[in-house]
Amino acid sequence: MTVPEFSAAMTSGKTFHLADYKGKNLVLYFYPKDNTPGCTTEGMQFRDLHPQFQDLNTEIFGISRDSLKSHESFKGKLGMPFELISDPDETLCTMFDVMKMKNMYGKQVRGVERSTFVIDGSGKVVKEWRGVKVPAHVDEVLAFIKTMA
Repeated sequence: MTVPEFSAAMTSGKTFHLADYKGKNLVLYFYPKDNTPGCTTEGMQFRDLHPQFQDLNTEIFGISRDSLKSHESFKGKLGMPFELISDPDETLCTMFDVMKMKNMYGKQVRGVERSTFVIDGSGKVVKEWRGVKVPAHVDEVLAFIKTMA
């Protein structure tokens, strides 16, 4: 799938434009909610391996439905060196088909399925992980990026 051009509000007062990253690999990881245990762990793992992704011409962006205010706080608390994209109206969640019905405390709720997408320098999705389990996931993403080098 080739990703259509899109723009979205992100932290640091910036706007994400897909076209700005032509020629770079992108990791877009969708997560359910700022400041929850799994999302915090995943964010810290991407943070800790960020320099290795950068060495491989790869930018990382975290995406959830949280507000920019929530994202700024979450990013600051974890010292994330990459931007978080706010998708409150679920435009990107819909584009990447990550909204799913999930069981939470015995109730069916609609939420973001933890998913990661690698987009190559020409804008094509070259790898996707859906229903991600956090342990070892970021290492797996980095290993895949290395195969693209």
